[in-house]
Amino acid sequence: MSADKRYTFQPDYTIHPGEILGETLQARAISQSELASRCGLSEKHVSQIINGKASITSETALVFEQVLDVRANLWMNLESNHRLQLARREVQDRLASYGEWATRFPIQALTNLGWLPKQSSDTDSARALLRFFGVTSPDTWEKQYEKLAVAYRKSKAFQSSIESVSAWLRIGTLTAAKTTTEPFDKARFHQALSEIRSLTHLPAREFEPRMKQLCSDAGVVLAFVRELPKIRLSGATRWVSSDKALIMQSLRHRKDDHFWFTFFHEAAHVLLHGKRSVFIDEELMEDSEEERKADAFAANHLIPSKSYSSLIRSGRPSKAAVVAFAKNQGIAPGIVVGRLQHDEVIPFSWFNDLKRTFVFSGESEG
Repeated sequence: MSADKRYTFQPDYTIHPGEILGETLQARAISQSELASRCGLSEKHVSQIINGKASITSETALVFEQVLDVRANLWMNLESNHRLQLARREVQDRLASYGEWATRFPIQALTNLGWLPKQSSDTDSARALLRFFGVTSPDTWEKQYEKLAVAYRKSKAFQSSIESVSAWLRIGTLTAAKTTTEPFDKARFHQALSEIRSLTHLPAREFEPRMKQLCSDAGVVLAFVRELPKIRLSGATRWVSSDKALIMQSLRHRKDDHFWFTFFHEAAHVLLHGKRSVFIDEELMEDSEEERKADAFAANHLIPSKSYSSLIRSGRPSKAAVVAFAKNQGIAPGIVVGRLQHDEVIPFSWFNDLKRTFVFSGESEG
């Protein structure tokens, strides 16, 4: 048996309470002038109410209750519903003008991921997007992401769509809002990173829950959020409150060397940089001192510089040497391969079979 569907009736018309007042007077054979006299109101004011040119105030509603024996809350409800419906019409008219703005966002992808309901028009999409972002208009959306917009306009290096990036970041923010963490503790997060490093050789299904829990215990939300169309991001970091940080990863490259480097890079932003900044790590983005420090932190935390120097002291290491080194360091060999390739110690074609591919839940792991 199919589930029952519930439909909410949203009328596209409204009845001014003055119309009900006029019908009430006609039914009781009371003239407008008589009502005005009984209520202590001017005939002009009564006429304006009946013709929908004046509102019924709470004081007037109490007067009508006394004179007509019709409860004041009925008049106020009629007035409130009328005003609400007029406001809905105004909002609907504005939404129609937001249709073009909505088409700039990855509506279908957000719908497929369950963040937006299915929509039948650009106007409906605009309404759903505004609710998703928790704003009232494209202008307020722009203000919410003003710093991001300014950064994109200044840099020609950004390859991603600002609309897609803002939607991706919003998913992370909503995820963080639903995630309970301990208050941020810098020392505890340092300790968590050491333990997480020891998990790198495990399958994703084993390290992921432990990794997230360790971050949560230190006041950091770790969210793996699928890429949206027109995005070329590996990760992002921001503070959602003074005692809760958010690290997002897209699994863009899916290989374990990229995955772990990205995580420790984002962790560096949490530990080293201010709480008011939003760090978005994109391919080909312009370098900065903060990004260079985050890169160095990630590289040296995964493979201490002294140990790394000993590995490459004699030139290109063999595959067996890489495996042995990784085992000695207690990390996944793919991390070592990625570092050697990045530093051009070995060609990018070497030892790729030592790398693993990570996937999202519900996919097959390679």
